[in-house]
Amino acid sequence: MLKLTINERTFHFKQPAGTSRGVYTTRRSWFVTATDTEHPQAIGVGECAPLPKLSCDDLPDYANVLKTMCDRVEREGKLVPDTLRNHPSMLFGLETALMTMRAASDVIFDTPFTKGEVGIPINGLVWMGDYEQMLVRMEEKMDKGFRCVKIKIGAIDFERELDLVRRVRERFKEEDIQLRLDANGAFSHQEVLDVLQRLAPYAIHSIEQPIRQGQWEEMAEVCQKSPIPIALDEELIGVNDMEKKQRLLEIIKPHYIILKPSLHGGMAGTTEWVDMARERGIGSWITSALESNVGLSAIAQLAAQLYGCPPDMPQGLGTGQLFTDNIDRPLKVVGDQLFYIKEGS
Repeated sequence: MLKLTINERTFHFKQPAGTSRGVYTTRRSWFVTATDTEHPQAIGVGECAPLPKLSCDDLPDYANVLKTMCDRVEREGKLVPDTLRNHPSMLFGLETALMTMRAASDVIFDTPFTKGEVGIPINGLVWMGDYEQMLVRMEEKMDKGFRCVKIKIGAIDFERELDLVRRVRERFKEEDIQLRLDANGAFSHQEVLDVLQRLAPYAIHSIEQPIRQGQWEEMAEVCQKSPIPIALDEELIGVNDMEKKQRLLEIIKPHYIILKPSLHGGMAGTTEWVDMARERGIGSWITSALESNVGLSAIAQLAAQLYGCPPDMPQGLGTGQLFTDNIDRPLKVVGDQLFYIKEGS
């Protein structure tokens, strides 16, 4: 018999995490523990971690809704992903809990990554801050050997952000450092093409969500005219059924989509997005959404399963070092790669 229990926990950032939507200093997660009463040694844990003001299931009564969902899974003795399409963070946590329970292990996919044989290349993330803070963070990432650096822009004066980008290219050529930008929808449709033209000389790999989500026709125009490849992120939030996913990809025609299982449909929904993008020649990669190491471990394993070991492109999986009070998992960043290394292996 399946038994699910829920525990809430608050994590604390080592330093404030700034985005164009505000600054995070703490992070709330709900952990679902799954047990099989007939096999009590089989225990699994999953993390449900909606992002405030961003997740489509960021609900004021989140804990109560999660309890209702857990009760339903207990009664039915199984998880039906389609019933949780509109609650992606809950789906992801329940998927992880049940998969780790059945495996009686934190390892849910058997890959060279989980065997500790191969690392996953990741991007170094430069959080938003004032100019001096961002400059120091950017220098730190490059000094640590990251070959892909992602800079969040749109929070300070664009001229100063452009100067940061220029500094990267003064020190490193395109073949040495892949440069990604994340605008979090910071620019207007009227100004964005000028912004992109000014960034284009600096060999930008891609820019995420240059305009606010929900403007499909405008975003399609940006994708068509931009000198820089466009990646969708927030645009995918709340687009949960197959038909709407198909329409979005065919109308906007992005160059890339960026997938966060907690935001974009759990493991099941993320796999759907990847498959549909591949059918249309659209690239993709996976990133975490400020989960603890419990969520990060599952996301990294999913990335290795979907993209191979190692993946062709760096993934966004470096956030496991953000918290002062994280949960232990056998994850270790070595240089610009994330490894799954158990003690004694």
